[in-house]
Amino acid sequence: MRFRPLHDRVVVRRIEADQKTAGGIIIPDTAKEKPQHGEVLAVGPGARDDRGEIVALDLRVGDTVLFGKWSGTEVRIDGEDLLIMKESDIFGVIESAENARRAA
Repeated sequence: MRFRPLHDRVVVRRIEADQKTAGGIIIPDTAKEKPQHGEVLAVGPGARDDRGEIVALDLRVGDTVLFGKWSGTEVRIDGEDLLIMKESDIFGVIESAENARRAA
């Protein structure tokens, strides 16, 4: 199934955090917090402004983003747990050092 979000909504897959601490201690599933960063899988066309024109989103498919702990709505699509959230729930895009050098 293919899913296309509407308006200013974004579909995000959580990126799982490391299962070990820096000291090598394995963290059990019950003690883990849900990750607050993920990969953008789909982006809606954008929201409409006061004049009725569509304002495109600043996000692209493939971006790694940081979002709030309780942001979005959890859904299951094709057996995969995903989040659907508005662009305003996303704090920013995490850029790797390699991507930052290319943009400069």
